[in-house]
Amino acid sequence: MSIFVVLEWKTVDIMKITLLTVGKTDVRWVRDGLELYVSRLKHYVPFSLVEIPELKNVASLGREQIKAREGELVLKSLKPSDAVILLDERGRQYSSMEFSSFIQDRMTRSGKDMVFVIGGAYGFSEDVYSRSEGSVSLSKMTFSHQMVRTIFAEQLYRAFTIIKGEPYHHE
Repeated sequence: MSIFVVLEWKTVDIMKITLLTVGKTDVRWVRDGLELYVSRLKHYVPFSLVEIPELKNVASLGREQIKAREGELVLKSLKPSDAVILLDERGRQYSSMEFSSFIQDRMTRSGKDMVFVIGGAYGFSEDVYSRSEGSVSLSKMTFSHQMVRTIFAEQLYRAFTIIKGEPYHHE
């Protein structure tokens, strides 16, 4: 008598992380730093940087109109299944260790791709806030939107080195 065991293999998708920004990174030294951390991140997680072009001919528009138009572009760039986290001055502040725990928890429990969003100069529309699952503040200080990209990418890289127990972060 033969016994056959049928194993069902289930493929598990690896969570992807995207940094979605409004506008290009056109300051050379900021772009160089961003490219450095994007290349390092790809060793830990599928990571992509998506830049939404800045709006043109906005001189006659008010802040709320600009935020609404940028918000439409942000929302069009998202999949319904994405976990959206805004990089926002009103967001929760984390230490590097706490942020690594946040990322690790999302990776093990959520199963959703994470999209971190950096808005334009005037912030986010209410529609984008409504679509998000939360927000993160990198500091009480204000940084240029371009610099935030590199600072965030470095912190995300740091989070993965902490998760992996690598010596990049010193406590």
